[in-house]
Amino acid sequence: MKISNETKVGALTIIAIAILFLGYSYLRGNDVFSTENTFYTDYDDVDGLSESKPVLVNGYQIGRVSKLTLLDNDKIRTEFKIKGSVDVPSNTVAKIISADLLGSKAIEFQMGNSSTLAQSGDPLLSDVQSNLMEKVEPLQIKIENLVVKLDSVLTAVNTALDNEFQQEFKAGLRDVTKTLSHVEHISDDIQKLVGSENKRFSNIIANVESITQNLKNNSDTVNLILSNFHKTSQDLQDVQIKETIENANYTLEEFHSIMEKINKGEGSLGMLINDEDLYKNLSNSSQNLDNLMRDLKENPGRYVKLSIFGKKDTK
Repeated sequence: MKISNETKVGALTIIAIAILFLGYSYLRGNDVFSTENTFYTDYDDVDGLSESKPVLVNGYQIGRVSKLTLLDNDKIRTEFKIKGSVDVPSNTVAKIISADLLGSKAIEFQMGNSSTLAQSGDPLLSDVQSNLMEKVEPLQIKIENLVVKLDSVLTAVNTALDNEFQQEFKAGLRDVTKTLSHVEHISDDIQKLVGSENKRFSNIIANVESITQNLKNNSDTVNLILSNFHKTSQDLQDVQIKETIENANYTLEEFHSIMEKINKGEGSLGMLINDEDLYKNLSNSSQNLDNLMRDLKENPGRYVKLSIFGKKDTK
């Protein structure tokens, strides 16, 4: 059977249209040769998101955005075509993320932990990542304010740094340099001293090590001596404290008894303290004795008679 030219042209046209449709679908990200599941969610704002944008899980593409529809409540319903081989839990979150610094968007599926899987046509939870520029803008404002303040500070510093201050600052730096030089000389002297006394230091360290080694070797003996000393000191402390308390009590009792006798006027001290007449008599006697001694020194002839030739005084 002979095929007419019209039939050939029609068949070629249909094949060309099919290839064109398949190519267009492939360029839009549609895979016409594999099964896909459809999910959707609603967003308040999809700025930068468009059809054919990838749907990712940890950076791996599992599907694409297939359709965007504006609803009556001004929300944008976004549909996703997901590979049929990918299981999507029912509590999965479809999050709009920034794909690059130019503002391009993509969808990231944050897979949930539910044991129930979402079926084709089910809605998913939605979330939107904060815009990078929204985070950078407040920081930019702060940096600009900081630059303005820094400029003011630098202007004030330049005004304060006159020629006199600069000269004084240079002189101060020279003094610091001289001080560091002196410190360096001192450190050299100390290093030389340590080097000259290095042998003595080594001997001292060796002696210390020997002493510590002896103490370590005789640690049991030292512990026994310390234990005996502690016990002896404790016994002496107990005995001395006990005897001291007893002696103190006895002394207080004796002192109390003596004070009672003195207060009662018993004994010489008690009579002297309590008898006012006795005190006055003693005071008068002391005064008379002092007058007598003074008169004896001034007029000894009244009391002592001396004879050169041994004659008795007949008068």
